[in-house]
Amino acid sequence: MVTVVTQHRQEEIEWVLLSYRIPREPSTPRIAVWRKLKNLGVEQIGDGLVALPDDARTREHLEWIAADVVRAGGEAAVWVAHTSRTTSEQIATQMRAARNLEYRSLIAEAAESGTSTDKRTLQRFRRTVRKIERRDYFKAPLRDRARLAIDALTTATVEEPASTS
Repeated sequence: MVTVVTQHRQEEIEWVLLSYRIPREPSTPRIAVWRKLKNLGVEQIGDGLVALPDDARTREHLEWIAADVVRAGGEAAVWVAHTSRTTSEQIATQMRAARNLEYRSLIAEAAESGTSTDKRTLQRFRRTVRKIERRDYFKAPLRDRARLAIDALTTATVEEPASTS
């Protein structure tokens, strides 16, 4: 196992990899696989090769996607890998940066909505932050800030009707 230095502690990380090839046509299965991989927050290592930190959940998800690829007439294999410390740190850093971009976008959208946010929009923000958190394997720096931005909107929205009475 490789020791990777994350923000606050050292952890041992193994990676689960999915290597796959899927026919270009029809495009629907290829697009569906791409969307599933994106929702998982994979790191693209190479053409047709993605990685996630290995645990039971990520391994199972990649195995399901591999089965989807095979059903679509493609080829897929799931691997567990040990990498050099440098490689693991690079992958973790790239994944953390990708989540930071998602959090930054959510924070900006929340700021733009201001205090006039309705309950439906607040629910969408909460769902979005939960989805990002599920694929935030390395606790991106903006994670807490995004959560606080949504909480502040919730507080402002709840307090606004009381102050207009």
